[in-house]
Amino acid sequence: MHPRVFQTYRDLVFEQLSRAFGQEEKLDYAAKWIADSLGKNGWIYICGTGHSHMLAEEIFYRAGGFARVIPILEPALMLHQNASKSTELERKEGYAKELLMPYTLTERDILVLASNSGRNAVAIELALLAKETHTKTIAFTNLKHSESVVSRHSSSQKLYQVADIFLDSYAEIGDAGIKLEGMNAKVGPTSTIISVALLQAILCEACDILLKKGIQPEIFNSSNSENGEMENEALLTKYKSLVSIL
Repeated sequence: MHPRVFQTYRDLVFEQLSRAFGQEEKLDYAAKWIADSLGKNGWIYICGTGHSHMLAEEIFYRAGGFARVIPILEPALMLHQNASKSTELERKEGYAKELLMPYTLTERDILVLASNSGRNAVAIELALLAKETHTKTIAFTNLKHSESVVSRHSSSQKLYQVADIFLDSYAEIGDAGIKLEGMNAKVGPTSTIISVALLQAILCEACDILLKKGIQPEIFNSSNSENGEMENEALLTKYKSLVSIL
């Protein structure tokens, strides 16, 4: 008896997760960098274009997440205003500099970047601009896909080549991984699931590192728990003037 399609997708995700979590040295470095940044009152900046922007939403103002997170959520690069236009903009050279204008990155900070293909100009330029401020960059990308395409940046580089560390999602070329009889296109993308799992694992490890150094991490609680909203109020009071969208 053939497995059901949902089981095939489950097995694909489990297999990719297993391979992705094999990147232990990179996971360790990324966690140490973030812990070091937060220990010095640095910020975790995070940006992704298209569906990759979900990684920025995933860790911002999140129950169980660090308070010192600044997501770069540019509506024009997301999907809720004009999805096809966002695809055009993520390929536009020079646009990354505009994105960073409201922010002041420093050598204490971390810039997390997410791009499945890693070929488009905005993500590549963000990583290159971060080098100018000595800001460490951690990228989440799909190496197999990235190596199969040409860069859309004039440097001919891709995100995995310019970031200080990249984490591979081990997703399929094109992201979707399930081929069904009677369809040309595949279904079942996996890059978001894998990348989010890696990112959250890194943040958990960073939290543990801080605790072992005697530093109490600033963590949001669930505002829907009995005491969560009250406990979050101190963090909101502290950071609302520094993070405009809190």
